[in-house]
Amino acid sequence: MSAQTLNAAVPTRALPSWLKIDRKRIPTLASVVIFLIMIIYGQAAYGQTLTMSTASNLLINNAHLIILAVGMTFVILTGGIDLSVGAVIAFSSVLGAQLLNAGWNPVLVMGIIVVVGGLFGLASGVLVQYFRVQPFIATLAMMFLARGLASILSTTPIRLDDASGFRTLATQWKVIDGPKVNDLVITPNVLIAVVVVVAGFFILHRTRTGRTVYAIGGSEPSAELMGLPVNRTKYLIYVISGLCAGIASVVYTSKLGMAQNVTGVGWELDAIAAVVIGGTLLLGGAGYVLGALVLGLMNVLIARDGSIPPEATTIITGAILLLFVLLQRAVVKREHND
Repeated sequence: MSAQTLNAAVPTRALPSWLKIDRKRIPTLASVVIFLIMIIYGQAAYGQTLTMSTASNLLINNAHLIILAVGMTFVILTGGIDLSVGAVIAFSSVLGAQLLNAGWNPVLVMGIIVVVGGLFGLASGVLVQYFRVQPFIATLAMMFLARGLASILSTTPIRLDDASGFRTLATQWKVIDGPKVNDLVITPNVLIAVVVVVAGFFILHRTRTGRTVYAIGGSEPSAELMGLPVNRTKYLIYVISGLCAGIASVVYTSKLGMAQNVTGVGWELDAIAAVVIGGTLLLGGAGYVLGALVLGLMNVLIARDGSIPPEATTIITGAILLLFVLLQRAVVKREHND
């Protein structure tokens, strides 16, 4: 009996189900691996990386970006994009600061800021779905509109009163009293970010809306043939992105204690990078918001190194983003070949 015949006669044993990995989740797995490598490298090179204080700073400083990334995830999962979120934050924060300084109730102002974000998202959704404008152009128009309105309201920074109830969202709570300054500290803003992440995950993975979002990303015509509410969902995803921008505006403004018309420049690109690095396929697929923490930890390590100029942050971010885009291309190509 030949060797080929013998090999053919021996049955091959399939891998256990728990070892099988969906190819579309490979970018997410890569994001987790990069995050762990950065932690290990930071601990070995600089120390004080695996600490509660580092975790606290990561969450507190990146809460607004995490919230933005959740909204952007909904949009990118359908193959769209939202370039307006940074400008929406600028306009809503300047408007909110003026209302606060005029004596308005802080809780009411928070609600107004979030609603303003949702209205901008709705406008983008109408342009994209009703007028059939490309998402890039529609949200670019909203970006210019929001940035222009912010500049009309004020071109100088507006500071909030330290005693304002709005700033209580940035109050630091010590959860764990560690040795020396190694404390686990959170703020209400961090809790807001956690709630947004949990809500986003629940909507995407436990509701019909989430299934429709993934179906649109896979094939919009097929989703329509299946009778899924495509039109309503595409309006909704831009509203969700706008609402997340409004919530991020509340979080960031309360932390900074100041609002200005130039806030949020380039943040839409940071959110997109966080979503892609988190593993979300640009053409639709699975993904999470770990990318926001990857970018945040990268900034921490660059600051601790000292020898890397701050300008190199964007170069490194671009390189990591390019790596994930190429990885996504390889995954999608392999899926098509199979």
